[in-house]
Amino acid sequence: MNNEKIFVMPFSKVYPCLYAKAERKGRTKEEVDEITSWLTGYGKDEIRSLVNSDITYGDFFRKAPCFNENRKKITGTICGIRVEEIVDPLMQEIRYLDKLVDELVKGKSMEKILRK
Repeated sequence: MNNEKIFVMPFSKVYPCLYAKAERKGRTKEEVDEITSWLTGYGKDEIRSLVNSDITYGDFFRKAPCFNENRKKITGTICGIRVEEIVDPLMQEIRYLDKLVDELVKGKSMEKILRK
């Protein structure tokens, strides 16, 4: 997928897909919000508000208040690509979230997902 395409997609279209993926596997929206909050520094209410705004997916990450420094501990593959080797910093942040949600749906505990 062209990186620019994902960057300009509405956050309101992409983020609910993460909720749906989690819920199909018995996880919750609250857990997805907790993961996203941990990664980006947005508060859970702020995330829910942004879902109802016109912000793009790229801008959601560009404007993140404070990325968690422990995100660099996230390793592994997403869509066949190692997240730690992604060169584009914005795409890497997006893929970190994808990887965390994948860990959630695979049944990992929140403690392990949040690298505690």
